[in-house]
Amino acid sequence: MTRAEMRKAAQKKGGKGGGGAGRRGPAGASAAAAGPGKKRFIDYPRFGKTGVRRWLPSWKQWLSGFLFVFSCFVGLVFYLYQTTEIPNMNELVKGQNTIYYWADGTEMTRKGQTNRQIVPLDDISPNLQNAVIAAENQSFRDDHGIDPKGMLRAVYNMAKGGETQGASTITQQYVKNAYLSQEQTISRKVREFFITLKVDQKLEKNEILKGYLNTSWFGRGANGAQAAAQAYYGINAKDLTVCQSAMLAGLLKGAAYYDPTNPANKERAEGRWSWILDQMVKTKAVTPEERAKCTEFPTPIPLKPSTNMNGEISYLVDTANKYVMQNDKTITQQVLDKGGLKIYTTFEKDKVDALKKAVDDVKAENLNPQKRPDNDTFIQFGSASIRPGDGAIVALYGGDGVENGHFDNNADATGVQVGSTFKPFVLATAMQVGVQTAKGDDGKPKRINADSRYLADDMSEIRKPDGSLVIGDDGKPYRQKNEDAGKRGYVSLRQAMQYSYNVPFVQLNQDVGGQNVADIAVQMGVKKDSLADPKTATFPLGTSTISPIRMATAYGTLAASGKEAEPYSVTKVEVSGVERPGFGKKEPKTALEPAVADNVTDVLVNVAAKGTGTKTLALGRPVAGKTGTTDQNKSAWWVGYTPQLVTSVAMWREDPNKHDRLSLNGTGGKASIHGGDIPTDVFTRYMAAALANEKKLDFPNPQPVGTEVDSSGAPSTATAAPTPTTADTPSAPPQTQQPTQPVQPPQPQPTQTCVPGVDCPGDQPTHTPTKKPGPTTTCLIPGLPSGCQTQQPTPTDTTTPGGGGKPGGGGGKPTTTPTGAPAAG
Repeated sequence: MTRAEMRKAAQKKGGKGGGGAGRRGPAGASAAAAGPGKKRFIDYPRFGKTGVRRWLPSWKQWLSGFLFVFSCFVGLVFYLYQTTEIPNMNELVKGQNTIYYWADGTEMTRKGQTNRQIVPLDDISPNLQNAVIAAENQSFRDDHGIDPKGMLRAVYNMAKGGETQGASTITQQYVKNAYLSQEQTISRKVREFFITLKVDQKLEKNEILKGYLNTSWFGRGANGAQAAAQAYYGINAKDLTVCQSAMLAGLLKGAAYYDPTNPANKERAEGRWSWILDQMVKTKAVTPEERAKCTEFPTPIPLKPSTNMNGEISYLVDTANKYVMQNDKTITQQVLDKGGLKIYTTFEKDKVDALKKAVDDVKAENLNPQKRPDNDTFIQFGSASIRPGDGAIVALYGGDGVENGHFDNNADATGVQVGSTFKPFVLATAMQVGVQTAKGDDGKPKRINADSRYLADDMSEIRKPDGSLVIGDDGKPYRQKNEDAGKRGYVSLRQAMQYSYNVPFVQLNQDVGGQNVADIAVQMGVKKDSLADPKTATFPLGTSTISPIRMATAYGTLAASGKEAEPYSVTKVEVSGVERPGFGKKEPKTALEPAVADNVTDVLVNVAAKGTGTKTLALGRPVAGKTGTTDQNKSAWWVGYTPQLVTSVAMWREDPNKHDRLSLNGTGGKASIHGGDIPTDVFTRYMAAALANEKKLDFPNPQPVGTEVDSSGAPSTATAAPTPTTADTPSAPPQTQQPTQPVQPPQPQPTQTCVPGVDCPGDQPTHTPTKKPGPTTTCLIPGLPSGCQTQQPTPTDTTTPGGGGKPGGGGGKPTTTPTGAPAAG
């Protein structure tokens, strides 16, 4: 029955007398009442249908709904199109400054406004016009300014929170550059769509191209083709050649990635340059013969720095900009260069000035490029100073200044090996994770303390946790060098850190596992991508290339009793007067147990007081830290801290043209440079000024952690000499010798370490000779035949590079190798 028939039937039933009602009773009355009654405007839920069909719209309802929504959409589009106006470009492209502030709120510097010049299209070389069209939008002359697929893709990515993609037509990019903010929102994309339609209808293609070329960002702070031509080639835009134009057009894809001034970008920039030239041939903008003339990449002129970026300011701005872009993906380098931001930093002017003065004074006193041009040139320093437990970067030293041609930020350099400053990570891992050569009651690796003793003899063999020998690249058992060739016997890890012996820490790294050390270093603040391969035997000796900022961060974790605070350089950012979220101090994370961090600090206090960092004694306050020197003396480090401040200082020598690391041997007229020398001097001078008005604070008293777990072959505790502590009087490391040799007791001098394979030149320390203890008990490491036995030590020659490493089989007696035996393989 149709709906009308059903209504008539219900009316007839309702008109019958009481007989009908009597026969049907209440049910009949309910049925009559349930009739459709007056016709509804929208029959939904659908009358006369049961189950799911009652709730499914009919095809007429579907069609009606679609037409209604479509009409509303068309009306909305028409309304938005009619009400959207093209803003005044001259007003919108007015230069604005990005202003940077010191930590106290005073202005540090400002960027922007000066490097934009609006020029007619006739003053822009046709070569650049054609190169841009070939690279960015080959259908520009014929399209309607909109790429629907590109816009839908961008809207979809924004809706799901992914990274956005730029507009794909020149018209859309021009609208975004000239008329809109750089924020990535759906509302901005909608505005972009309608403004683009109007711009394409109202403006000629040449007007659009002129606007695009005058508002695009080319890097080097250059907005517009004229500014870019001056910044990269020192000429006017109308004089650009085909080859130069192709290079500039390549920058539009992202100057941060295609500016060849950065050596890391050069290959990428040349590849895109070549591709654009090929596209120009494809679009018939140039002939194959004209393209063939571009045989050499048009290298830009050196960057001309702004005078308000002199000194350390450019490096401070660079650090702040990187932090801003990392924390807010909508703020790009182009946004920063366009201006209109206020960036409040953590940098303290007095500390920045004090750090620069410390470096400048030490350089003036030690370096003389005129007298020693082959040794005192190309010397680089990088430094960072951070508040432990907070993460605020209060000062940094990035180089000699852009006014002197130094543009790289050395405080964030990641190509300099850190040397023995890496050893505290190995010790922290042994205390936190434990050694695999001994098991606790729970069956896990046994956690050890700084009194644990390891063999420190030069040229010792290194063993894996299962007792097998580590094999070098030459296929022979690997032997580890110390800097000096003496036989030190078994020393505590505290003492090994004090004198920076290599052998104990290379063996300890095997015992705890290199990957565990890498994991702990990352937890403490080191970037994973700056670490060397943890499987290599030399990993614990600092073959990783960690920046001064990140080394200060990691040591700050020790100063803060195990709390790792991410470094930050910006506390607040305002864009066009609106504060952006996500800046400032982050909540610290627990990287180490407090007892572990405090015990490592206690060991490093001993290094500063009696080991390789004794220059810091001039501060007259508790200091902890570690020196580092690397292969062939190519870098020297000191990373140190007090409870209030942690500072890293790196020194290296680098040819700016080849970017090759050079040896520091001979620098300052010295045979070699160690971390305990010039870098520690810089640290001490800076910290004296930076902490002049702060109280002298002690480090926390370390609580016990782990147990003494000696390496195989160590003398029994009952017969071994006590391990020095920070409260002990200075004493020399043990050195075995012939019993009849006379005793000479000079004060020991700090030594430094080198990566195995190269013996760093320089004066070697003298040590107070001692005699080996009497008969001792030697226990074999896991994986070798079990059992302990008593043995009588045999005198050895202290001038011979010893091999002896860990005892194997049934003997624990050191062996000797011929003088001049090769270093580790």
